[in-house]
Amino acid sequence: MLPNVPALLLDRLKSQYGPDLAAEIVSGFVRRPVTLRVNSLKADRASVCAVLDRAGISYDAVPWYEDAFILHDVREEAVQSLPEYEAGHMYLQSLSSMLPPLVVAPGKNESILDMAAAPGGKTTQMAALSANTALITACEKNKIRAERLQFNLDRQGARRVSVMCQDARQLNDLFKFDKVLLDAPCTGSGTILIAEGEPERRMTPDWVAKTAATQKAMLKKALTLLSAGHEMVYSTCSILQEENEEVLKAVLPAMNAEIVPIEHAFLQHAPLLPVTIPGVVCVRPTALFEGFFVAKIRKKK
Repeated sequence: MLPNVPALLLDRLKSQYGPDLAAEIVSGFVRRPVTLRVNSLKADRASVCAVLDRAGISYDAVPWYEDAFILHDVREEAVQSLPEYEAGHMYLQSLSSMLPPLVVAPGKNESILDMAAAPGGKTTQMAALSANTALITACEKNKIRAERLQFNLDRQGARRVSVMCQDARQLNDLFKFDKVLLDAPCTGSGTILIAEGEPERRMTPDWVAKTAATQKAMLKKALTLLSAGHEMVYSTCSILQEENEEVLKAVLPAMNAEIVPIEHAFLQHAPLLPVTIPGVVCVRPTALFEGFFVAKIRKKK
């Protein structure tokens, strides 16, 4: 077993992807460059570039997302010390976690449910993508995390977001939304770090099974709350089929739902892993991307 890679995860990766690709995946469990997103509710690309230039922080543009930047030779503290960061002009966010909101593509006056919203990166991104015109309900059952979510929303200027300190699975079924983002709780198998000695994560068969059961329950609820004929996004920061394709295969047929193939410019740039359902996306962990899974789902009429 490689250092700090849980034995169960390594076994699952070898079984799912084969030993060669599994080794390639493990080589991507590394510390990545700092990446950020321009908060277009308070700033623009040019103004953030000027801030970074004045601070002596070098950066690269992201070809598939004009509001994203990859920073060189700095860590998060260098950005967090900037007054413009405190003012909410930018948001530290991994490239992979920017993908689900881009697939959601929030529109004007759409009602959107973010089922597991804290700490608010994807919530504020959806608010920005819609120019504060989407009406977003953000759920977080933990009070402390819900308070942190509200803090981030306020700092980012996301005005049309209502925070509910509630387990989204307990929402009344009479609620209906135009779109739903379910960034489901998961094992985080796509985000492990080994280069800097992150302790081995607890990963047991029971834990994985319980996580998958939670994901299935949340996906069923998401589809119950989604209006017929509308679309939602299911995502995880896992690269295990048990938390991704197998969850979809277990839930979608019974919920009268189908996969909508994802189409976006990031597909030409993100390193992709093989999947068992056409149209879904599983990003391979690399020196730039975290491992991440994204699926677009339509509830049939």
